[in-house]
Amino acid sequence: MYTLVLNAGSSSLRFAVFESAKTIYKGHVDAIGQFHCQFRKYLSSGAEVKKHVRIKSHEEAVDFVLKKLTEDCIVKKLSEIKKVGHRVVHGGEHFIKPLKIKFLNLKKLEKLSNLAPLHNPANITCIKAAKKVLWHADHYAVFDTAFHSSLPQKAFLYGLPYKLYKKEGIRRYGFHGISHKYVSEQIKAKKIISCHIGNGVSVAAIKNGLCLDTSMGFTPLEGPIMGTRSGSIDPAIIFHLVNKNRSLEDIKNILEKESGFKGLSGIGSDIRKLWAKTGSEGSKRVFDVFSYQMAKIILSYYAAFSGDQPDALIFTAGIGENAHYIRSKICAYINDIDLDEKENKKNSHIISTKKSQIKVYVIKTNEELAIARTIS
Repeated sequence: MYTLVLNAGSSSLRFAVFESAKTIYKGHVDAIGQFHCQFRKYLSSGAEVKKHVRIKSHEEAVDFVLKKLTEDCIVKKLSEIKKVGHRVVHGGEHFIKPLKIKFLNLKKLEKLSNLAPLHNPANITCIKAAKKVLWHADHYAVFDTAFHSSLPQKAFLYGLPYKLYKKEGIRRYGFHGISHKYVSEQIKAKKIISCHIGNGVSVAAIKNGLCLDTSMGFTPLEGPIMGTRSGSIDPAIIFHLVNKNRSLEDIKNILEKESGFKGLSGIGSDIRKLWAKTGSEGSKRVFDVFSYQMAKIILSYYAAFSGDQPDALIFTAGIGENAHYIRSKICAYINDIDLDEKENKKNSHIISTKKSQIKVYVIKTNEELAIARTIS
């Protein structure tokens, strides 16, 4: 029996096929709807095969992936796929466990799209496209917000009128939960701070497997600066921009697509390009601001452990797993950490020295495997 996992981003689709929880095929359609759209598949040898493709929508991406499964002889017939797991970014307060998708449930999920407008619509489009072809399979939604459902009220409430929470659900939800849960389960530690650093960035404080605090909030915009997102700002800046005759749509575009690494550097959002121009003022700004903001969040999460230091700090996701210079700058602010720079530059599993009070890990996240295990 085969399980297919579809992990849709705002402009991408990652996928993996599993047989008895073993990965047999995985790939990635990136930059959907853009000229530089690529299909990448990963071979068992570890090699990566790239191909330029013209895919205009998530629905086309799902169709393309399903055709690839038979073309590449992964399955003889699509009917061999019995389960399909879908990553859904936002589950609100009610969807905190994997959900077997039926018509009425899908309608409820659609109503949550306003909470994650960049991601949930893409997730739902992929669900509909997959169900159309794989109608015989059981489809499940696994929610990014679910892991953060253990947040105590003191961590999830904002300083807004309480009725806005009760009537409209305005609270901290947190994201990247599938990733934070997966990496935290890869080590034996009681108190963990997990740093998911990709184009989107979030930090989570985890104790005994439960999330106690996290940096993303009502939407994935809150937290430190990210690839193109502003992260947390003084909300009155929005009023200021409105008074300067900026439209709300324009302001939204600034906060979500023109800020963060891209906005501060004036170069772009790709951390590798910024590192290649490390002598530029723009790159220096990004590295200084980002590392300082990350360290502030990490140190503030000692409060989640009643003032105690964590046992472990985890770096994961594209930047967290590969950018040794970012990890080094963040850890330099934390006195409880003694980093082994040689191991750090090699992206080793443990990058702290034996005398470090906090163990520092680099752990490759695997959201697709986590989803497959969840629905198995």
